[in-house]
Amino acid sequence: MKKQVISDGRVKPKKDIWTVVSIAVLCLFGLFMIYPLAMLLKNAVVNQENKFTLEHFFKFFSKSYYFGTIANSFKVSLSATILALLLGIPLAYFFNMYEIKGAKALQVIIILSSMSAPFIGAYSWILLLGRNGLITNLVKNLTGIKLPNIYGFGGIMLVLCLQLYPLVFLYVSGALKNLDSTLLEASENMGCSGAKRFFKLVIPLCMPTIIAASLMVFMRAFADFGTPLFIGEGYRTFPVEIYNSFMSETGGDTHFACAVAIIGIVITTVIFLFQRYVNGKYKFTMNALHPIKSKKIHGIKSVLVHAFCYLVVFIAYAPQMYVIYTSFKNTSGKLFTSGYSLKSYTDAFSKLQNAIPNTFLIGGSALIMIIILSVLIAYLVVRRSNGINKTIDVLSMIPYVIPGAVVGISLVIAFNKKPMVLVGTATIMIIALIIRRCSYTIRSSVATLQQIPISIEEAAISLGCSKMKAFFKVTIPMMSNGIISGALLSWIAIITELSSGVILYNYRTTTLTIQIYTYVSRGNYGIAAAMATILTVMTVVTLIIFMVFSKDKKITF
Repeated sequence: MKKQVISDGRVKPKKDIWTVVSIAVLCLFGLFMIYPLAMLLKNAVVNQENKFTLEHFFKFFSKSYYFGTIANSFKVSLSATILALLLGIPLAYFFNMYEIKGAKALQVIIILSSMSAPFIGAYSWILLLGRNGLITNLVKNLTGIKLPNIYGFGGIMLVLCLQLYPLVFLYVSGALKNLDSTLLEASENMGCSGAKRFFKLVIPLCMPTIIAASLMVFMRAFADFGTPLFIGEGYRTFPVEIYNSFMSETGGDTHFACAVAIIGIVITTVIFLFQRYVNGKYKFTMNALHPIKSKKIHGIKSVLVHAFCYLVVFIAYAPQMYVIYTSFKNTSGKLFTSGYSLKSYTDAFSKLQNAIPNTFLIGGSALIMIIILSVLIAYLVVRRSNGINKTIDVLSMIPYVIPGAVVGISLVIAFNKKPMVLVGTATIMIIALIIRRCSYTIRSSVATLQQIPISIEEAAISLGCSKMKAFFKVTIPMMSNGIISGALLSWIAIITELSSGVILYNYRTTTLTIQIYTYVSRGNYGIAAAMATILTVMTVVTLIIFMVFSKDKKITF
């Protein structure tokens, strides 16, 4: 640490600017994340008289009505994860090993499939396979066969699987790009090819990535709120129970809701730690000196591979296309009628009010803060590792395992009274989005910075740059692609955020996603379809902007 001489001859240490940054970031985490979670815990273990009790936890575990929601969430999340792996892994393998016709267009559609809010997927499947859905009525009229009910466990699993398999595809595709083709050639020379090579060589080498993808899918499915709310009907899941406990129309029980939220945090933390433990067993690095090059395939193999790829992508994206189609249909009240018009869009824009400006103002403000914090945290974690910064690194991963409804409830409890009243303001929604979605950009920035030699910064400093100038003029430009990739994922998650926003918003701070949720809940499907289409256009524009500014034009994890 640098020193300076003061007037009486004593030597005073000169504070490093990065030490100040570390303390500032730690204070922000303490105020807006640790403090709300501490208040959540406090409210979970006291009664109405503010006396210590565990009755709320006993109430949850003693009644199968409540405890069953955990089993339901595990069941649907595990099933969705397995199906997502069964779709995403072979799809990534085919795209990287073989020349797929229209591969670039398919990859864009795969990415778009993962970018809509899950509850919109639930809504679109209701339009197709609901009791009065398009496919339901078509099959019944043509064959007299009544299709199985889309509602409940099966519907939730279907929606989440088709929503989340793109994450597996992207993760595994990244791992396959690090796989050396000489390994595949050597195995083929030893008689190990085809399916045997896939299961004996490719899967084991990609196992760390597959485990990470499994965790991501499981956590997203477990924490999802909108899908089971819309399509679950009597199939109650844990996030919905948290929301209902806090927001019940008959008067929510705040203390019980806090206890349920704490149980949710414990469950997701245990899952995360288990994944880290398992992943540590398979941890190794790969560096492809000879990357895999896709090759042409012919005959029946080509037909089967193309059929699988196109069928998976079509089934996953068809519901969103149908939502776009229905947005142009005429409506009469809440019902679709014959003919086409822009009536739904006219009605939507008349009812959106400040929803779109709020989406950009609240979401944009959150994204700017996420980028600033992520870059600073990445630098602290990678370049200035010490006790404080290791603590910051751990704290930055906590939002990764906290369901959105828990974040919303904890912020309401922490900031609903003086000295800091934030409930009902746009500020509290921005804070929630930063907490919920910063991990994407932080992890991406950390991964990018780890690949940049520190000698480059040292060279800039030796040529007269200050540490901060070297950071802004040298390091950040070299990190730009990782920052942009992470920011893209954060932005898409921000504009489709529902679980925390639905607890924190009011009429002045409503966003586009919340408006869609509101109109779907009311059964105004024409207006909801128009709004969902507007949200889809926003995600497409975001993806195009990313493709323009990104160096390698690819979304990576």
